[in-house]
Amino acid sequence: MDYKSVFEKVQNQNTFIKTSARPEIDATQKAALNRKGNILFNSGDVEGARRVFLTTGYTDGLIRVGDHYNSQGRPLDALRLYWIAPDRKKAEAIIAQLSAVIQAMIQTEGSGPN
Repeated sequence: MDYKSVFEKVQNQNTFIKTSARPEIDATQKAALNRKGNILFNSGDVEGARRVFLTTGYTDGLIRVGDHYNSQGRPLDALRLYWIAPDRKKAEAIIAQLSAVIQAMIQTEGSGPN
């Protein structure tokens, strides 16, 4: 995608464009950033670590942050990181839990008074 032409089309329109492209990072920078992310995570700055790991695409870091979110009762945030990582086994476990909740809600709604 030619990002420059996209940005030129909306220039001066107070528009926000979100891209999913990761910045170009060489192996040395990526390793340094991942070390920084691990330091942030281990010191308790989970959000800072999440930002670093999303930038670098560090699978293990994304999964650890997802595990943290899941243990804190934030399954949707965990699911997002598991999906990006990708750790389909952990993602599918959360999807199964959410599906069960939705099914229970539908059954409860369908059996109530009209």
